[in-house]
Amino acid sequence: MRWTSKSASRLASDLRELGHEIVDRTVLRLLHGMGFSMQGNRKTREGGEHPDRDAQFDYINDTVAAALAAHQPVVSVDTKKRELVGEFKNGGREWALKGEPIEVNTHDFPSHARGKATPYGVYDIALNEGWVSVGVSSDTAQFAANSIGAWWEHLGLARYADAEVLTVTADSGGSNSPRGRLWKVELQKLANRIAIPIRVLHYPPGTSKWNRIEHRLFSFISINWRGKPLTSYQAIINLIAATTTSTGLKVYARLDENEYPTKVKVTDAQLAAVTIERHAFHGDWNYTVLPNPPGERL
Repeated sequence: MRWTSKSASRLASDLRELGHEIVDRTVLRLLHGMGFSMQGNRKTREGGEHPDRDAQFDYINDTVAAALAAHQPVVSVDTKKRELVGEFKNGGREWALKGEPIEVNTHDFPSHARGKATPYGVYDIALNEGWVSVGVSSDTAQFAANSIGAWWEHLGLARYADAEVLTVTADSGGSNSPRGRLWKVELQKLANRIAIPIRVLHYPPGTSKWNRIEHRLFSFISINWRGKPLTSYQAIINLIAATTTSTGLKVYARLDENEYPTKVKVTDAQLAAVTIERHAFHGDWNYTVLPNPPGERL
């Protein structure tokens, strides 16, 4: 049973070879009676659990709660899965006239794509508001920082004119990894640009699904565009911006046509110029980047 594919008909056949008079329907009835059912795989294992996992969750929750109580901006950020742009099948089903499904390419060859779309999201926890920059280039620390900066310029500054600190919650991988040297340098540039400190809190490795943006923004975007081919960048922007929920979620989207190079080298001098204060608890996950004095800015 563990190493072979056993349908009801094959199980019945094997049992008959052992001398049992049995048919497929009886096999199904017996399996159900023994507590068996057809099931797919479930993604639940997150790898080794860090000993400070729960303590970090508590630290994030307490810090976020204090910031919200003080009416300071708190955003959750992450990159959504990169998508091929073109006439490709998109998972899920949507209403259409019977016998008239949307026709798409038989094969998802990247060479047939009109491009690739990389959505980077910024979710405002207090206002239940999302901002998504759809990139045409690579998912890099520059792209991530610029996406946060675009949110601030278009939405954040008007909503938090008296902000004293911007709190950002993120996972521990990808373009906003706490180990990334370029991420720190780009945060410094962003802090200089918006002229307030940026406090970053990272979820422990393997726990990105607990980041609020995953279940408060990205999940609803996926529901909204299910069964709809992402035929163009404009279609992606429109589908993201049209995402709403009964709880009042609003989403804004823009196309970022900048090219972001990969494998950018950060010198020791550039890293040393980052004014970073590491928190007493897990300074590798929790830290604040302060704006540089005007004469010392990157």
